[in-house]
Amino acid sequence: MESLTVPGTLESLSAIRAYVMTASASAGLDKRSAYRLSLAVDEIATNVVVHGYMEGNREGSLSIGADIDESLLKVALEDTAPPYDPRKVPAPDSIDTPLEDRDIGGLGVFLALRGVDQFAYEHVAGRNRTIFIMNRTAQSA
Repeated sequence: MESLTVPGTLESLSAIRAYVMTASASAGLDKRSAYRLSLAVDEIATNVVVHGYMEGNREGSLSIGADIDESLLKVALEDTAPPYDPRKVPAPDSIDTPLEDRDIGGLGVFLALRGVDQFAYEHVAGRNRTIFIMNRTAQSA
């Protein structure tokens, strides 16, 4: 699937969501898996825009690409924000704690990492690359 590059702004998030949904449909993911993937990518992309670009008064872009093979859909999100490995965010103490009693931050990343079948991060050539992998069912493959 052809990749997409957009400005690192909140307005660009809808184009990223649409890209993920198109890739999910092309891979034949069921609605639940497509939704989980969309939420995971949206969470990370939003964090890049807000924390990586906006809070630091930086400009940058987001690039997203998808590869589909017989067994999986791999979506890679790349950005030029400062290095940030989402896997290093501490897990919430208890996900059963009511929102009003919970510290702000970390829950979205926690859910994003667990919403996909595989999650990877790497920093290559000055770019963050976050990789989301969803297994395709026998029916969709």
